[in-house]
This record gives sequence, structure tokens and C-alpha cells, in this order.
Amino acid sequence: MSYTLAELADKIGATVHGDNNCLIHSLATLTQAQQGQIAFLSNSKYRQQLAITKASAVIISEDCLEECPTNALVMKNPYLGYAYVAQMLDTTPKPAYSIHPSAIVDESVKLGEGVTIGANTVVEAGVELADNVCIGTGCFVGQDVKIGANTTVWANVSIYHRVIIGHSCLIQANTVIGSDGFGYANDKGKWIKIPQLGSVIIGNNVEIGASTTIDRGALGDTEIKDGVILDNQIQIAHNVVIGENTAMAACSVIAGSTVIGKHCTIAGLVGVNGHINIADGCVFTGMTMVTKDITTGGVYSSGSPCQPNKEWHKTNARIRKLEATNAKIKTLEQQVSALSTEN
Repeated sequence: MSYTLAELADKIGATVHGDNNCLIHSLATLTQAQQGQIAFLSNSKYRQQLAITKASAVIISEDCLEECPTNALVMKNPYLGYAYVAQMLDTTPKPAYSIHPSAIVDESVKLGEGVTIGANTVVEAGVELADNVCIGTGCFVGQDVKIGANTTVWANVSIYHRVIIGHSCLIQANTVIGSDGFGYANDKGKWIKIPQLGSVIIGNNVEIGASTTIDRGALGDTEIKDGVILDNQIQIAHNVVIGENTAMAACSVIAGSTVIGKHCTIAGLVGVNGHINIADGCVFTGMTMVTKDITTGGVYSSGSPCQPNKEWHKTNARIRKLEATNAKIKTLEQQVSALSTEN
């Protein structure tokens, strides 16, 4: 499918500089784009590439217009424009195009209009799939699950019993939703399993990356609120609540019963302790370890940047001596204080 620049501009809220009727069929980078393709510039690091681009058009900000050798779509936030244009020109196929003959769908399942279910998928009793839900190949949808309209589930996803998923969600391959939380009691060294009796409730417009796991609640529910985006290989433990429009990058983990506020950003490899509360608007940089309540929004860090191995060993050796060094400083302070008193 192709669009004119005028059509693209109307959709993304940009202004055309050049040929309104120029046809665009796909996206590419500034250096790789050819005729019929559109690129974008949002990072000044790549500004020098603008002058040599062969793209038919570029999405840029006003301050770059004089340097643009081709048609332009001008807007305040070119990266946002890129996102909207990418949606319009998206060529990703659907996970399924019909209800495949090999799918096993219980006769009690309620199917909306336009539902598609891929090969070898199992949909158990009591499930409700709203209009235009798309379930990919090899999935498992457990008893009494409810999935809202226009939600897409990619291949090999497992959704356990009684999970509720809202409308317009996207769940990537190999994700598990509603598995047991890590609940055990210790009886003289023997671990006694605590059945996880809650569920998972996922809001609307939520995106969940590949191979992410969201555990069901022990008694209450694990909740992922509207607009949350989760990257690949994330662990969300039982009874966690994640507030609206919070974003979480790959390989981060949230321990049980923690409540995370709205509009937070959690970078990769972050670890959040259990049974704590995180305020709205918090940003945690990569490898941060969050061990206690955060009551005020802001940027928080604790990960140590890498350094040459020899320097790291020296730093580590000094850290081990900090206690002794601190004791020496206290002794010196006491001696100085005593001398001052004598004088």
C-alpha cells in the first residue's frame, strides 16, 4: 500500500514541504532509503546523513529543513511521526487468518466476529474471545479466560485459567500469563506449596514482549493497568500491580506484592524488591536495585558502570578497606577535637 505525502501529513499532523503527491510505499533509514521510501531524523547524531539521503521524503523538525535535499514532512516530534507512519506502512502478517482445522476449541467458547485461531492451538471451556481477537499457532488458552476485542496473541503463548485481558493488546511469542507465583511455606526444611488462587488482570492497549512471565496472584490478582508496555524476558511476580503507561525494558524483575505507579520507566536489568511501593513518574536506570519504598518521582540509579579489570580490582580492594579507613578517620577527628579543647 502506498500513500501520498499529503495523506501521511494529515495522519501524523505534519506540514508538507515539496510535492504533496509524492507516493511513499515503505520506510528506511537515511542512508539506505531509495525512491518511494521515507526516512526520519530525530537524533542530531545522524544529522550529517540528511544531506546525502536518497529518500523521497524525510520526517524532520523545522530547524533541519534548510539542510533537507528532498521532500519533507515537518513536525515538532519527528520520532513520533515515524511511529505513526510505521503503523500505516506496517507489513507484519497476522498470526492467523482463520480458525485452523487443527485448533481444538471447546464447544462452550464464545467467539466474536472475525476471530482467528492458528494451528494446534487449544482453547478450553468457558473462554470468551471478543471481536477480531487473533490467537497464533500453538497457543494454550485456559478455562474461563476473557480476551477483549482486537487483541493479538502470537505463537506459543500460554494463558492460564481465569486470566482477563483487555482490548487492543499485543502479546508476543512464548509469553506465559497466569502461571503460579512463587509461594511456599517451610515445614522443618521441607517446602510446602501454596496454591495460587488469584489471577492476572491485564488492561487495554497493553503490549507484552516475547518470553515474558506474569504470575497469577496468591489470593488477590496481579494487575497490569492500561497502556503498560513490557519488553522481552521480564518476570512479574504474584500480586504485583503496575500502573498506567509504565514502560519496562528487557530482563528486569519485579518481586511479589510490589505496587508500581503510573508513567514510570524501568530500564533493563532492574531488580525491584517485593512488598514495596513506587511513586508515579519514577525512572530507574539500567541495573538499578530498588530495595525500599520510593515516595517521590524522579531518576534513580545504583548500577556500577564497567571499568578496566585492573581498575575494578583496585576499587574493590579499597571498598573492602572502607570500614577500617572510616575507623581511622573517626580516631583522627577525636584527636583533633581533643587538641582544639586543650588550646
